[in-house]
Amino acid sequence: MQIECLTEFPHNHMDRRPRKRPRLAWDVPQAPKAQPGIVCGQDLGNVASYALARASDHTSSLFLKEVARNGSPPWREDDKDGHYVFALGDNLTSRYKIHSKMGEGTFGQVLECWDRERKEMVAIKIVRGIKKYREAAMIEIDVLQLLAKNDKTGSRCVQIRNWFDYRNHICIVFEKLGPSLYDFLRKNNYRSFPIDLVRELGRQLLECVAFMHDLRLIHTDLKPENILLVSPEYVKIPDYKVSSRSPKDGSYFKRLPKSSAIKVIDFGSTTYEHQDHSYIVSTRHYRAPEVILGLGWSYPCDIWSVGCILVELCSGEALFQTHENLEHLAMMERVLGPLPQHMLKRVDRHAEKYVRRGKLDWPEGATSRESIKAVLKLARLQNLVMQHVDHSAGDLIDLLQGLLRYDPSVRMTAREALRHPFFMRDFHRRA
Repeated sequence: MQIECLTEFPHNHMDRRPRKRPRLAWDVPQAPKAQPGIVCGQDLGNVASYALARASDHTSSLFLKEVARNGSPPWREDDKDGHYVFALGDNLTSRYKIHSKMGEGTFGQVLECWDRERKEMVAIKIVRGIKKYREAAMIEIDVLQLLAKNDKTGSRCVQIRNWFDYRNHICIVFEKLGPSLYDFLRKNNYRSFPIDLVRELGRQLLECVAFMHDLRLIHTDLKPENILLVSPEYVKIPDYKVSSRSPKDGSYFKRLPKSSAIKVIDFGSTTYEHQDHSYIVSTRHYRAPEVILGLGWSYPCDIWSVGCILVELCSGEALFQTHENLEHLAMMERVLGPLPQHMLKRVDRHAEKYVRRGKLDWPEGATSRESIKAVLKLARLQNLVMQHVDHSAGDLIDLLQGLLRYDPSVRMTAREALRHPFFMRDFHRRA
């Protein structure tokens, strides 16, 4: 067997929501007092002239070299959407040097930077300089600090290193991790993960969710983009399922992570259990039925997302690939059976149009023939899993049926899921 070890991948994403908190200045050590008009704060002024004038003063000369090396870039206006404008090699305060762009989202950008103080690469999330995104970032910082305080080993959630306010942008410094599970799937031509790897990834994900729920926190935006492998390293192994393809495109081989360790990221949408839960949450494909029907939501919405993620990891494709509510609900019924009457009777006024005579208004309410075809081509959950899983299929199907129960009041909890035979099999083998 040919095994090739590689490292690669930039990774993406992170996101949103509101509350105020006092601003902190950027985290630069106090510099010696500068002469007025020559070296002042972020504006270096005419450093060369100053250096010549003070050439005899060895200490000042050394300080100026350091300031010139670590000084701030020229002031630039944000772009039209409030994103920070930068150039590779720029300093982001005197401590961090911008190395590359890792990703971008509605919240802003993530940059790979060199941390001069810790002598390591970090990922810095630079939030758009717009009020609602700044406020959402402050909430995320609160959550990250709470998680870090309670996660002593730092093994579940991405670790916050630092944060500061720079040129009207909240900047959050994180440990640098590997690619997201979504990026890994995409780079792997959406080939599924082996079931034993799915088991290990699922166990870690549920441990993180259980940890958050114990702290009365609901993530609300779990998806493969927000789950990162700790290491970017992977191996290439032969893929015997694609023998009909040309070897020129590398299809005879597929990638497997060298390490299964993962961490959850993006706590910008995280909410406390006691807060208002009437608004829409979750990225579309991972959104629970109670959210779509306007029935309110709580911890179980995270569990539904985990179920969708596990199906995607073992099949390579998102379970519900849709962009409209009625089609999404129809897909659920196709895969999981009919929605409960008691849930359909309680829909809010925005979701009333999806229900007719106590049943889902499908296919009569479909927007197009293509929409009906998209629903009809879906397989039942059991068949879908058995197409991709060679062993442990029965245990996985039973677990998924617990995670994807329509009624959130009877949906499995994270702790219950971790005690399921699907994970016990792995536990006994390791023991």
